[in-house]
Amino acid sequence: MYQNTKDKIHGYTRLAQWHEKVVQSGFKSFNTISRTIMNHYVTILNYFDNRSTNASAESFNAKIKAFRSQFRGVRNIGFFLFRLTQIYA
Repeated sequence: MYQNTKDKIHGYTRLAQWHEKVVQSGFKSFNTISRTIMNHYVTILNYFDNRSTNASAESFNAKIKAFRSQFRGVRNIGFFLFRLTQIYA
């Protein structure tokens, strides 16, 4: 949808068509994701305004979670933030 669609209206149409196919398929396993997409379709379609995503923020979030899991939790938040800035800043 994102590679072939250039404008927001066409993106909305494609998203609505996808949702209709999911509903007609009867696969109950798609109900949760379908409901989530329909609840957030406005923000999803904002991609077409300037064609940017939050992928870099999600990637950085994953790095923070991996770093935190190495230490099995954080006791000293100041030191954690210091180490985080030393590694990823």
